[in-house]
Amino acid sequence: MATEIPAIIQEFIDATNAGDTDRFVATFTDDAYLNDWGREFHGHDGVRSWDETDNIGMKSHFDLVSAEEGDEPGAWTVTITVRSNRFNGTGPFRFVLRDDKIASLVLS
Repeated sequence: MATEIPAIIQEFIDATNAGDTDRFVATFTDDAYLNDWGREFHGHDGVRSWDETDNIGMKSHFDLVSAEEGDEPGAWTVTITVRSNRFNGTGPFRFVLRDDKIASLVLS
């Protein structure tokens, strides 16, 4: 298990916990891809939409459980416990980073 996660993933967690949507969206690349159990969102507008319906808009709070660097460049699997008005549980967040931003996030 990695002991230190990339700063942008920590910022993703911190922005969520602070309830700061603009800060949260800024962690993603302009052409970001987000897949939440098969529902797909693209770019900053898509990330903002997901954030409103599934994340900060639902008062989410994230607690880091573990993190592992993947085999591909920029790939990380981060296990997070989520508490919110919509979803509560622990699961993997699969990130692909590019240029110190989140290019892809898959939740499954």
